[in-house]
Amino acid sequence: MEFRLTDQQRALIAPVRELAQTRFRERALRWMDGTFPWDNIRDLAGLGVLGMSVPEEYGGLGLPVFETALILEEIAKVCYPTAMAVLGEAGVQTRVIARYAPESIRGRILPAVVRGECILAICMTEPHAGTDVANYRTNAVIRGDRLVLNGTKTLISRAEEAGMFVVFTRIDGRPGREGIGCVLVERGTPGLAVTGRFHTMGGENLHEVQFNDVELPIETLVIREDGFRRLLSAFNTQRCLNPAISLGLAEGAFDEAVRYTRERPIFGRPIADFQGVRWKLADMYKDIEAARGLLWRACWTADPFPDPFLAATAKVFCNEMAIRVTSEAVQLHGGFGFTDEYPVSRLYRGARYGSLGGGASETLRDLIGRRLAGEDPGPDGIMGLGYF
Repeated sequence: MEFRLTDQQRALIAPVRELAQTRFRERALRWMDGTFPWDNIRDLAGLGVLGMSVPEEYGGLGLPVFETALILEEIAKVCYPTAMAVLGEAGVQTRVIARYAPESIRGRILPAVVRGECILAICMTEPHAGTDVANYRTNAVIRGDRLVLNGTKTLISRAEEAGMFVVFTRIDGRPGREGIGCVLVERGTPGLAVTGRFHTMGGENLHEVQFNDVELPIETLVIREDGFRRLLSAFNTQRCLNPAISLGLAEGAFDEAVRYTRERPIFGRPIADFQGVRWKLADMYKDIEAARGLLWRACWTADPFPDPFLAATAKVFCNEMAIRVTSEAVQLHGGFGFTDEYPVSRLYRGARYGSLGGGASETLRDLIGRRLAGEDPGPDGIMGLGYF
């Protein structure tokens, strides 16, 4: 087993790390009011990393899930809104277009993603249905070579900036999970409206998106059958990229805590000299390293999508670890940790999102538990050991 990054992987993330630490870090407070981090997106487009999930034939890097997670981790160390903006270019929506869209759409949209000119939004959650995909009410009716889309999606990231919406919807009113498909809707299409705004504690804005008799060409129906299974397969990638952001947030907060406790004097010596503080730092470190091991293991299984059991396990642990570690970082900063001017405050707020998006922790715990209770773990007695 090899636990070190290769020279190629280090060379890939080094310029992203430098950019994040030298530019994104000082800009981070600017995006907390919901302003989209266009300056950071343009900088990343200049490095070429916005195309990390785009196949090479469209100008992208075509990176595996593992390398994509490494890049998101570096960005999240300093700026949650930017990491979430980049997730939109690296996550499910890009992979759905690259894998299922017709060439006429791939050849136009994917190069624009690489250049930072087209932001993508995935539309899944509905006002009455988040995890309960089988009860979606959004519906696309096929009428010859056209389709008409109606419905409402809510809590949608990047909706104000998106050039393309990847919409999971019911097709022809077919009930249950088997009736779920996916259509692509471009900004400016008549009947598409971005309405209600929700400002999040992490700094980004979420929106409601309405589809009112939106008429689309049939080629925008990129998934017509077996959509639920395909959605879940692709979404396992998101369950590695979401925790990569959680890992980065925890690492960034930990770095800030170490720096602060070394420099902050109390009773004539740095607070890092006190055993209680050192034990907190030790616990934060071990949590981060345990999370890294679970996440890397899940990413390693991706071909092209990660193993759902390991991805769910990594996501639950990384999400909850980030909440613990960022909270301790705030505590170690004392009253300063409660202010916007100190990064740990922003990192803490960003960490709270991880366990809510991409599959809530409760849902994933149930997924993990059902498999453990319902399947033989194998002759070695350890579920998943075969992956090594």
